[in-house]
Amino acid sequence: MALTSPLMAQIVPRADLVNRKELRVCADPADLPFSNQKGEGFENKIAEIIGDELKLPVVYTWFPKTMGFIRMTLAAKKCDLVIGWGQGDDIVLNTNAIYRSTSALVYKKGTGLDGVDTIADPRLKGKKIGVVQGSPGGNYIAKDGLMGNIKGYPMMVDRRYFNPAQEMMNDIRSGEIASGVQWGPIAAYWAARDGEKLVVVPLLKETGAGKIAFRVTMGVRQGDDAWKRRLNEVIRKRQGDIDKVLLDYGVPLLVDDDTSMEMITKPRTADASSVKPAATTTAASPNGATGTPPAAPAP
Repeated sequence: MALTSPLMAQIVPRADLVNRKELRVCADPADLPFSNQKGEGFENKIAEIIGDELKLPVVYTWFPKTMGFIRMTLAAKKCDLVIGWGQGDDIVLNTNAIYRSTSALVYKKGTGLDGVDTIADPRLKGKKIGVVQGSPGGNYIAKDGLMGNIKGYPMMVDRRYFNPAQEMMNDIRSGEIASGVQWGPIAAYWAARDGEKLVVVPLLKETGAGKIAFRVTMGVRQGDDAWKRRLNEVIRKRQGDIDKVLLDYGVPLLVDDDTSMEMITKPRTADASSVKPAATTTAASPNGATGTPPAAPAP
């Protein structure tokens, strides 16, 4: 009996802890373009889509996406859903992907880098490049021999007090660095704000240093399988609405196929398994998801 107890514990269903009267979302209070307390991020807009489909009001538990985020929110049962979480991280139970994106190269127009669309381009040699520490983009900078002249920006910070992405864009504008490599959704948002609009080029040609494109899912507690299945139904039904929000924010969207780096330029239908490829760059000018443009995990 002692030997079978662990097995029985796995078979017995866990208690359903999901609140059925509210859509309780775990989110960062100051992490644009993803979320903030004013509801200006695209994850805020996606939460509203989920709430609309489930006919539930959206309520938030706020905590910065630093160390301890899941432990202090989802795992503490203060909320039931994280809108954006990288696929494959077993600290949460992942839903189906809501989008797939890639890192992007950012630079200032007219500085000798126009047309550059890969980190391996010789025009980047000798240039000072910004990179997020520990990011997939950094692997490609290392592969192409550019690590000797970089400026690093931290990944895990409390963005209520410091915004590394905004600092990277300002450094490009001032000439402190010639270009930067940033997660595409972040790059597209901040390159269009607080100064001269910068060029954002999704990195679609990189090979040889690991993955650079990733799926982003929603995250629920381990064991909340019924809740995960319900959310997957919502994602399938409302994928087009989710895509529209992401495209409005300039997010570089890729087809949901790891063998392809083709881009999506229009919302998918609920039953679409693929879309036709489009241009290999995206505009760095999100225009907002609902009337007013956004003001002010990933990989």
